Order: sequence, then structure tokens, then C-alpha cells
Amino acid sequence: MKKIGITTTVPIEVLIAANYQPIDLNNVFVTSSNYQEYIEIAEREGFPKSSCAWIKGIYGVCIKEDINEIIGVMEGDCSNTKSLLEVLSLKGIKIHSFSFPHSHSLEDVTNEIQKFMKRFHVEETSVEKIRIQLKGVREKAKKIDELTYKENKVSGFENHLYQISLSDCNGNVESFEQALDDFIKQAQSREKNCKSLRLAYIGVPPMTADLYDYVENYDAQFVYNEVQREFAFPRYDQANTIFEQYYDYTYPYENDYRLAELKKEISKRKIDAIIHYTQAFCHRAIEDIYLKNKLDIPILHIEGDKINTLDARTKLRIEAFLDMILDTKGVKNESIRN
Repeated sequence: MKKIGITTTVPIEVLIAANYQPIDLNNVFVTSSNYQEYIEIAEREGFPKSSCAWIKGIYGVCIKEDINEIIGVMEGDCSNTKSLLEVLSLKGIKIHSFSFPHSHSLEDVTNEIQKFMKRFHVEETSVEKIRIQLKGVREKAKKIDELTYKENKVSGFENHLYQISLSDCNGNVESFEQALDDFIKQAQSREKNCKSLRLAYIGVPPMTADLYDYVENYDAQFVYNEVQREFAFPRYDQANTIFEQYYDYTYPYENDYRLAELKKEISKRKIDAIIHYTQAFCHRAIEDIYLKNKLDIPILHIEGDKINTLDARTKLRIEAFLDMILDTKGVKNESIRN
């Protein structure tokens, strides 16, 4: 299979039907032990210090890892993607684009996916066949999510890791499904690990993945990862077609649509508070104003940049936030563990 990079979740069913192996460039970047090298490659090429670390990381991955073909989401994701693709085209990388239309009408979503299928020379019947095949991994991701918020046997980071991996199924659907099976079996054998605070993580997946371990060293646990769960398409079984499935995807569309799902999950999972993560220099940071006005629940907004670990100031803010929420619940502060 030919490899093709993606800048965020796209209809991978189309790519697999076209005999491509999708590679989520974000996952390659953030999981690398040399992730800073990717950023440095971009900055040496002229990317400004004040541009998003994810954009620079994606660029560096394409250059260093010899990615020859890439799909960039031009509408419904990062506002810098258009410029990124233009610079990558200068390097001889073959560029494709995809959009999640702001109109968020089923007709417009259908048109975009049909154009995408035409671009890769596949028929709807072939795409639907792949969509049905992927139901297995999507169902297993839902099981991991239930083991997180219902049974308290899966950590927030594990929940994050397995759901975010559905953006590309780690490049191999069969081996990824086996990994899900193995993890579910292992997780089911664990004892429950219940904490006093039930937290939601909302916003883009973090550069600072140590956030999960840091928070769960205290009397708190993440039982909801908003965007990661959307990458796994948890409502796939309510969609009759691939068009409906990607129409029902909250991440790229307006905040009112996103809020409806957020409120439902906050209630269902009995969330006590939210940590909202955004990336430095990203337009999504402004959304924090809107969310705090629309959600009647304590929210802590934190921001990451180029470092993949929490800084001391952010750790102090998280600790103070958790302390405050524990106080409101009447849980003694001694229950916080360093």
C-alpha cells in the first residue's frame, strides 16, 4: 500500500479503498523522542517562532520522514493548513485537500466526500465496504471508552491513546484491531480505580501528554476525552452512509453543534470539572470564552506550546483548580497525593 500523510482526521475509508495507508502526521510528530527536531527543521526553513508547534511538527515530519503525498484539511481544522500545503508543494510533495464545510449541511458534506472519492478514483460501494469493515475497531474503541467512564478500569491517557489512534488505525487496521482486543482483555481483568473527581478533557489532543499522569496522581481521573472520542466516531452505528457519519462528527463544525454532544456526555459521565487545552497561537483559544459562557461547570483553560511536558506554572494552576473542586465537593485536601 502507498503511504499518504494526513494533517487531521479525514475519511480514511476512501483512502483504504484506494489502496493507501493513511499516516496521521500529528501522531508521528508527538510520539517521537526527537519531536523537537521536526520543529527545528521547520524553523530553519523560515517558519516563524510564533506559529503553531503542530504545523511546524507536521512540516518537519514530511521532510525528515520522506512523506511524498499528503492530504490537508483546508476547512474545519487549522487555519494555517493552506499555507503549510503551499510550502510543502515547493518541496515536490503531492498535495490533496479536503474540507469539512462550515455550512454543515448534509448536502455539502456529501458533495465534499464525493469529490474526495473522485479524486482517489473509488466508488461509493467500495468505500461503504471499508466503512463496514472498520465497525469492528470503532466498536472496540467504544468498549475502551466504557471501561474508562463506567468501570473505572482504563486511565485517561489510555483512553486518549487508543481513541486518537483511530485517525489512521496506526497504519494497519488488522494489527490495530488485535492490539485493541489485547488491551481490552487486559483492562477487563483490572480492579476498579475510582477517584473523587471525574474530569473531562476538551479541546485538541495535547502536546503535553504527561497531563494525564499528573492529574491522576491526585484524587482525580479523566473519564472523557472529547476530540479523541470524536476521532473514533462513537456514533458510527447511527449513520446509514459515510456521508452521515462525517456529518455527525462534531470537531470541525460550529460550537453550538459541538456543545450539544458535550452537554450530553458531561451529564452521562457525571463530570465535576473540565480541563480545556488549546495550543499557543491557535485561533481555538478564543473558543474558551464561548465555552465558559455556555457550560455551567468549572473549566480550567491551559495552553501548550513547543514543549511536550507541563511547565511548573501550569502544574500549579492545575493543582489549585483540583483543590478548589475538591473543596466544593467536601473532600478533604489530604486526599490529594503528591
